[in-house]
Amino acid sequence: MSENETVETRGDERVELLVGDTNNDGKPDLWAIDTDGDGKADLFQFDTNGDGKVDITMSDLDQDGNPDAVVDGDGGLPPN
Repeated sequence: MSENETVETRGDERVELLVGDTNNDGKPDLWAIDTDGDGKADLFQFDTNGDGKVDITMSDLDQDGNPDAVVDGDGGLPPN
C-alpha cells in the first residue's frame, strides 16, 4: 500500500450503494461503491480512525470478492 496512489476501478461512475457509520459518531466511515453501473459494489473505502477521511481503499476489478488493489487514502476517489 502506498499513500495517495490512484486506484483502478471498473468504471467512472460513483454510485454509493452502502454508506455506514460503524462507530456511531454521526459520520460515515464505510462506503461500498458501484463504479460501472451494474449495481454491484467494486470499490470499498474505510475511515479507520474516525477523522471523516478515507484511510483505506480497496478495488475488486473482477468482482470475485477478493481485493485486486489496496491503497492508503481515498485512491483518488474521495466520497461525495
